[in-house]
Amino acid sequence: QVQLVESGGGLVQAGGSLRLSCAASGSTLSRYTMGWFRQAPGKEREFVTTINRSGENTDYADSVKGRFTISRDNAKNTVALQMNSLKPEDTAVYYCAAKDTYLGRRIDTRYAYWGQGTQVTVSS
Repeated sequence: QVQLVESGGGLVQAGGSLRLSCAASGSTLSRYTMGWFRQAPGKEREFVTTINRSGENTDYADSVKGRFTISRDNAKNTVALQMNSLKPEDTAVYYCAAKDTYLGRRIDTRYAYWGQGTQVTVSS
């Protein structure tokens, strides 16, 4: 099993940037496809982005494409989410998650392991 801990959330003005980090322990991160999801108040959890085991393949929700970048450092057992040009509608709790394969990468129920989440608030 792998334990995931997110960090880097906070309050930022619209147009600003934040960098989220997800640290893994208990297992080697290179075994997993990693994803970021988010959940805003009163809304369902939604897919944000994902990266395959090697880091060669990524996938982004249309709402964040061109603004967010996912990356991973398997040697350090970490995954990062660089968020630029933030908008108020990006406000949510952001979760890091891990799954065994790249298939079904946009479906949250396919992810076996989750972090506790980190709050991102974008003010207008």
